[in-house]
Amino acid sequence: MKTIGQIVLMLLCSVAAMAQCSLCTKTAQQLGEGPAKGLNNGILYLAITPLAIIGILGYRWWRSNRVSDNN
Repeated sequence: MKTIGQIVLMLLCSVAAMAQCSLCTKTAQQLGEGPAKGLNNGILYLAITPLAIIGILGYRWWRSNRVSDNN
């Protein structure tokens, strides 16, 4: 229960961050406000798939180790 509370607290206290490489930052500055937001959203969209795969594999590994520890 303590872990869930910590996760909720971290999510509530998080700050929205948009990260780019230096090349993408310069390109976004030249494009203007609207296209720069689209570029940021595209970067986040492309990052979701590998992060989701890592999360699913990590969850399955954790679940399989938890079940084997109980036996």
